[in-house]
Amino acid sequence: MVQTKEFMLLFRYEPSNDYQPTEAQMNEQQQLWGAFIGTIAIQEKLVSTHQLGFEGNQIFPDKTVKQGFCIAENQILGGNMVVRAASLDEATELAKDCPILLMGGMVEVREVTPM
Repeated sequence: MVQTKEFMLLFRYEPSNDYQPTEAQMNEQQQLWGAFIGTIAIQEKLVSTHQLGFEGNQIFPDKTVKQGFCIAENQILGGNMVVRAASLDEATELAKDCPILLMGGMVEVREVTPM
């Protein structure tokens, strides 16, 4: 039996006030995401997945709080997925089918280390 590890796929994209998808485009995106997640789940490699909301707070070392979320390199973190895979390469291959890539976004794949 192959020993597996957990890897987190972080979904990042550039926010745009100019792009407002139509209802048909949103339905298509939901179908693509459903197929992507379903394919990983069928392989029994899905641990969890979360889409992040658009409200949040940032807390800084001096305990001050700023409303909103972090935008780094003009990208925001839109969600994540934890998968089981034998290696970083295998987890990366799973991520290559992510619909965020079709939207111009990117996926960052990182090994999860228990605390």
